[in-house]
Formats: sequence, C-alpha cells, structure tokens
Amino acid sequence: ATTITSNQTGFQDGYDYELWKDYGNTSMTLNSGGAFSAQWSNIGNALFRKGKKFDTTKTHSQLGNISIRYNATFNPGGNSYLCVYGWTKDPLVEYYIVDNWGTYRPTGTPKGTFTVDGGTYDIYETTRINQPSIIGTATFKQYWSVRQTKRTSGTVSVSEHFKKWESLGMPMGKMYETALTVEGYQSNGSANVTTNVLTVGGKSQ
Repeated sequence: ATTITSNQTGFQDGYDYELWKDYGNTSMTLNSGGAFSAQWSNIGNALFRKGKKFDTTKTHSQLGNISIRYNATFNPGGNSYLCVYGWTKDPLVEYYIVDNWGTYRPTGTPKGTFTVDGGTYDIYETTRINQPSIIGTATFKQYWSVRQTKRTSGTVSVSEHFKKWESLGMPMGKMYETALTVEGYQSNGSANVTTNVLTVGGKSQ
C-alpha cells in the first residue's frame, strides 16, 4: 500500500485516484483495487477518491450502466460526506450521491425524491459561482441525491440517479469522473473504504 499526504492524482491497481485539499493535514492510503483509507485534520476542504476518470467524449448512456458496490467505516468528526462524486462537461456539473454525512446534511433547491437501492434520496440543485472546477474557475450547477437514512455499505445505482436527475430537468453532460469519495470540510475525521467496486457498461474496474 502507498500513502500520500498532499495533492496528487494517479492510477493504481485499476482505479484512478485523487487527493485534493486546500490546506491542512491529509493522509490517503491506496489499498488494493478501489480500497483506500483517509484521515484529515485542520483542513479547509479535502477530497479523497478512487474511481474512474473518463475522457469527456461520452454521456453516461453511451458508457452504459454505472454502479458502485462499497463497504466502509466512516468517522466524520464534523462536516464530511461519504458519497459517489464526479463531474460532467457541456454542461459543467459537479454531482454528489451522498450515503452518509457528519454534522451537516447537504441541501439546496428541492427537486424531488427518489427511491432506489433500498433507500429514499432527496434531490437538490445548487449553483456555484466563480468556484474551482475541472476547467478552472467557473460557474456551474451542483446536483445532489442525499439519502434520508445514513449507510456505510451497499450498491449505488449511479446511472439511475443520472436518469432521475435528467427527468427532473437537470441535464448531465459528457462524463469526466465517477468515484467513491470521502470529503471533509473544516473538520477532522477518518474513513476506511474496504470495498469499492466500480462497474461501467458491464465491466468491473
């Protein structure tokens, strides 16, 4: 296993990984396959993730069904999310499917609710103005599905969320990334993702 402590992207054992922070103390251990552990303290914002980076040439429907099966222990110690996370381009969208959170449950403009994978999710939309993005500083939408009850394991039928969002007038662009993600915001915490299997178009990573 490899441990990284500062901003880095790479590819390891079939998965694209990224550690991103603005400041503070972070540690990410890259275990086999999609597995990883994360610790953070005194941070502003930090994201730890393992998944797949796409080349922004295909929509989710062109890529085929996307799902993630995971198991984790999650100790948020403040504001933090355990989620499926990623981006699209054209339109530029940052998206979250949140299965667990710490002191703050994300919210926004309510768009609807959705039952899938044994739970009900509240769907929200927010707008980010002149904020960091995959194309530099930009203004863009955030789409959120937030589970009504917390969990730390299960399957996330990622494409089903995308289809639901689109049916609610929340268009997705060309896929840039889908990753199981731990995010901390102005908090201390830790997480250990022991299973993280991403399947795209019938093929597991």
